[in-house]
Amino acid sequence: MAFRPSGSSMVPLIRSRQQVVVAPVDPSKPEIGDIVLARAAGTVHLHSVSSLDPARKRVQISNNRGRVNGWTSHDRVFGICVAVDGVTRPKVADKTLAADSNDSS
Repeated sequence: MAFRPSGSSMVPLIRSRQQVVVAPVDPSKPEIGDIVLARAAGTVHLHSVSSLDPARKRVQISNNRGRVNGWTSHDRVFGICVAVDGVTRPKVADKTLAADSNDSS
């Protein structure tokens, strides 16, 4: 999915209205510094993973300005940012989920 988020909370990693591409993610694979699309504190954010808690199957997300949005469970991590304005993000290829070719819906 490609879209153009607005706001300055992720500058300089993502500037307002830059095109980002987000792919489905295995929620157990993001690492600190990865940019994920996740719901935390009732809002969906495109923010960085700032801490991991594998035992409780959750991640903490934060913007790039020092604000922590909070902890969220793996089932609320919807995707990982794989590209910004056509530039591939590092170390994301092995974290995405392949589309299910057997899906008949």
